[in-house]
Amino acid sequence: MPPGGWCLLCFGLVLSSVCASAESAAPSNLTTAPLNVLLIIVDDLRPSLGCYGDKLVRSPNIDQLASHSLLFQNAFAQQAVCAPSRVSFLTGRRPDTTRLYDFNSYWRVHAGNFSTLPQYFKENGYVTMSVGKVFHPGISSNYSDDSPYSWSIPPYHPSSEKYENTKTCRGPDGELHANLLCPVDIADVPEGTLPDKQSTEQAIRLLEKTKTSTRPFFLAVGYHKPHIPFRYPKEFQKLYPLENITLAPDPEVPAGLPPVAYNPWMDIRQREDVQALNLSVPYGPIPVDFQRKIRQSYFASISYLDTQVGHLLSALDDLQLANSTIIVFASDHGWALGEHGEWAKYSNFDITTRVPLMFYVPGRTAPLPEAGEKLFPYIDPFSSVQELMEPGRQVTDLVELLSLSPTLAGLAGLHVPPRCPVPSFHVELCREGQNLMKHFQVEDVEGDPHLRGNPRESIAYSQYPRPADSPQWNSDKPSLKDIKVMGYSIRTIDYRYTVWVGFSPHEFLANFSDVHAGELYFVDSDPLQDHNMYNDSQGKDLLRAFDAIFLANH
Repeated sequence: MPPGGWCLLCFGLVLSSVCASAESAAPSNLTTAPLNVLLIIVDDLRPSLGCYGDKLVRSPNIDQLASHSLLFQNAFAQQAVCAPSRVSFLTGRRPDTTRLYDFNSYWRVHAGNFSTLPQYFKENGYVTMSVGKVFHPGISSNYSDDSPYSWSIPPYHPSSEKYENTKTCRGPDGELHANLLCPVDIADVPEGTLPDKQSTEQAIRLLEKTKTSTRPFFLAVGYHKPHIPFRYPKEFQKLYPLENITLAPDPEVPAGLPPVAYNPWMDIRQREDVQALNLSVPYGPIPVDFQRKIRQSYFASISYLDTQVGHLLSALDDLQLANSTIIVFASDHGWALGEHGEWAKYSNFDITTRVPLMFYVPGRTAPLPEAGEKLFPYIDPFSSVQELMEPGRQVTDLVELLSLSPTLAGLAGLHVPPRCPVPSFHVELCREGQNLMKHFQVEDVEGDPHLRGNPRESIAYSQYPRPADSPQWNSDKPSLKDIKVMGYSIRTIDYRYTVWVGFSPHEFLANFSDVHAGELYFVDSDPLQDHNMYNDSQGKDLLRAFDAIFLANH
C-alpha cells in the first residue's frame, strides 16, 4: 500500500458514512455552500517572516498568503510550550482550565471532557483530517491525537519523524551526530526524505481525494520546522551567509530580570554540538560565532518550511479549491534566538509568546479568484528576483490564540460556541477566547467606530510554570508535581506585567498573596523588555490595577 494509503482508504469509507448523515449534521450556513478549512500549524515559529517586516528571512510563499489574508500583528500564545499551547487553542480553554502545564496528562481525563475545534467541525458534517504535528503526540492527546473524537480518519504522522532526534547529522569529523545544527543532504538521510516533506505530500493526496466529495473538509497540517533540531536540506543555508547574520539586539541577561523568569535552555544543551562548547549552567553565554550559526539555521529552517507551505497552497490552487477554502496560518508559540541570553521558548516574554496569525477567507479578505487565476502560485525562495509583497489588511489589536476556535466557527458559518461559565470543567462545549469576527467586517468597522473597539482595552494573557525561584535542570519543562511557582502575565498595548506567585499542583491553585517576583515593561520605551520597572515608583499605580485584573480572573 502506498504511503498514506491506509488514511486514503479510510477517507473513502468515511465519506460514505458522512454523506449518509449529512442532513442531520449539516453546517448551519444553508444559504451558500459551506467553506472548507485548511489549518496550518507551525512549531516554534516566531514572526520572523517577510510579511511581519523581517528584512532578512525569505518566506515568499507565506508572504503571498499574507497578501490575501487578514493578518494579526499582535497575536499571543497562552503558554510558550508545545502541548499546553496546542491543547489550549484546540479546545478554546486556558491552561488553568485544561490543567495541562506539562506533557503528562490528557485533558478529557484530567480536567474535563472538553470538545475540540476539529471535533466541533466533525459534529457539524465536516470530514476532519490531521497530518503531521497538530496535537502534541503522546499522553497529552491520549497517544491518538485525540482520536476518534477529533478526526474522521486516523491522523497521519510521517514515517521519517522517528529520526528527528537520532544521529543523522554529519559533523566536520565525517561521523553522524545528534546535533542542534543539522543541515542534511536528503539523499543521505534515512528513507531519503524529511517529515515536513512527507506531510506536504500526504496533505496534497488528501486534498485530491476531497475534490470528488460533496462534503466540506477540515484539514489540519502541522509542520515540525523550525523546531529543534534544525534538520533541513543543506542548500537552504546558502540563503543566509554567516556574514549577513546579526546577533540578537539584546543578547545579555537583563540585570533586573528575576531569576525565576529565566529559562536555562536545557534542551539545546543536550545536543552534541552544544555540549562540545562546554557552556556554564545556567547563564553561560554561547560563543558569538555559534550564535550566528544557530540563527542561520533557524532562518534556513523557516525558508524550508516556506517551500512546503508553497507546494501545499499551490496544490490547493490547482485543485480549484482556493475559492472555497478558509486558510489559517499560525504557530503554537515563538522562540528566543539569543534575546535576554535565552535560546528556547519557556518564558512569558513577547519573543516566545508572540506568534504569526493570519486568515484567508475567500471573497472576504481577498476577491474570489477569476476562472483560471492562481492566487497561490509556488514561489522559489532561491529566485534572484523576489517581488515585495505587502500583507493584506492588518490588525494591531492584541489577540490570543485562544480565539482561533470561535473565530473559525464563525467564519465557516457555524454557530459560535457560548462563553464558558466559571468554572467550566463540567461544560463540554464553550469558549474562553474572544470571537474575532468583528475584524473581518470591513465596511461595518470603517463606518461604525464602536465596532473598531479601543486597542487599549485588548489584553492577552499567558503563563509559565517553574519548579523553583532560581534556574535549575527542570526549569524549562517542570512536571506538574514539581511546579511551585506560576508566572501569570498580562500584555496590553502599553505594558507587559508578569507576577510570579506560589502555586499548588495538587489543588491547581495560585496564591496571589504569595508573590515571589514581578516584572513590568513599558512597550513604547522598552519594546525588547530589557528594563524591569516592577520595583520602580512609576509602576506602583499600574501594579495595583493589574493585580485587581489578575484576582478578578482567578
